[in-house]
Amino acid sequence: MKPMKMIGAGAVLLLGCGVAAAWADDPTPLTNKEAIDLVQTHANYMWTLIAAALVFFMQAGFAMVETGFTRAKNAINIMMKNLMDFCLGSIAFWAIGFGLMFGTTKTGWFGTDGFFLSDWTPDGDPWILAFWMFQVVFAATAATIVSGAMAERTKFVGYLLYSAVISAVIYPIFGSWAWGNLFHGNGWLGKLGFIDFAGSTVVHSIGGWAALAGAIVLGPRIGKYGKDGAIKPILGHSMTLAALGVFILWIGWFGFNPGSTTAANKSIAIIFVTTNLSACAGATTALFASWLKFGKPEIGMTLNGALAGLVAITAGCANVSPGSAIIIGAIAGVLVVFSVLFIDRIKIDDPVGAVSVHAVNGAWGTLAAGLFNMGGTSLSMVGVQLLGIVACFVWTFPLAFGLFKLIDKTIGLRVSPEEELEGLDMVEHGGVAYPDFGIASHGGMVVSAGKPAEAKGLAAGAVALGQE
Repeated sequence: MKPMKMIGAGAVLLLGCGVAAAWADDPTPLTNKEAIDLVQTHANYMWTLIAAALVFFMQAGFAMVETGFTRAKNAINIMMKNLMDFCLGSIAFWAIGFGLMFGTTKTGWFGTDGFFLSDWTPDGDPWILAFWMFQVVFAATAATIVSGAMAERTKFVGYLLYSAVISAVIYPIFGSWAWGNLFHGNGWLGKLGFIDFAGSTVVHSIGGWAALAGAIVLGPRIGKYGKDGAIKPILGHSMTLAALGVFILWIGWFGFNPGSTTAANKSIAIIFVTTNLSACAGATTALFASWLKFGKPEIGMTLNGALAGLVAITAGCANVSPGSAIIIGAIAGVLVVFSVLFIDRIKIDDPVGAVSVHAVNGAWGTLAAGLFNMGGTSLSMVGVQLLGIVACFVWTFPLAFGLFKLIDKTIGLRVSPEEELEGLDMVEHGGVAYPDFGIASHGGMVVSAGKPAEAKGLAAGAVALGQE
């Protein structure tokens, strides 16, 4: 069968399914327009939920990137964190976050109803369920970004607490300012015309600024910086996993950005194209920037360049041209390289470059959405974009910093030096990710993964090495 005939047959079949479904609910015959509208509605549901599944798959991508960029002795801990920030975050978003973000508001600051999905009834409009599902995976993304910057030295119980608070309060309230009008809300930033189609600021900068606060409160990993100020690289154990994670995230972004239409229509085509081109440009310029800087094409910087391009295009993916997307991504790729080096130089230990990828390039992408708007730009448009960027930092960083300080003073945020050097897998979870292989613990020493007692002894010796 020829392609056009196949497409036509598929459309007829889909239309027939829509008519049959409608007939089952109500035997009154539908007009052609009603049948077509019903098919479009069903397609919108399907696309939104498929996109939600793609964004959920990004949790696996973040887990792989973070695990690859860190040491093998903490792999279980990272898997557990990426699993549980979604599980706890979903419950927190269901109970509190969704209502704060999309509930009715008269002030424009936060929602006041819709908690516990109370807007949904079994005989009501089920769209709220599809919309909630798409939004909860975004909330989980904001929470999981923080994990990378705080990897390898954070208590698991502290992580569970702050990830729940981010999903319940920090992310939703700013989200209400920018996106509340997508449902029942009426946020003040949205009313000003703030452009952030899929969340360069709402999702990524929120996660990035919270990550910065967490990394500062925690302090660097043992052995990261010498007493003379020298920066000592702590190599990740698997660039293979890191690369796999980036590819998974890239796929997920095709749900993240085009899915934000929540409609199965032709507008998703340009969003797919701009998203992809920006990622490619980011990887390319990060490659050459690292090549010039280090004399070799560095894999970690190149991978983060692709992610930086994806983050940067997320705000303007629907309102910039393909050519502009390449410029936005190209700048993001260079920014992420020099931002990572700067963050390291000021002694903030971010093992995966989360602050540089998500906070810095989230801000750049949000500004770029105004600068490269296809419908034209203006000083007022750029001003609103800058206002949103500043508002995000002013809201997120101090609140997250205070939250981490509170956790640190109460239940504790950081593990002990001995526990850090032994590895969080054994200390926090009683297991090892690679039981058949030796695991480098510190300073080139190899710890037998199957002998925790010996590992503890070697870790104690490593403390002295880390304090030299």
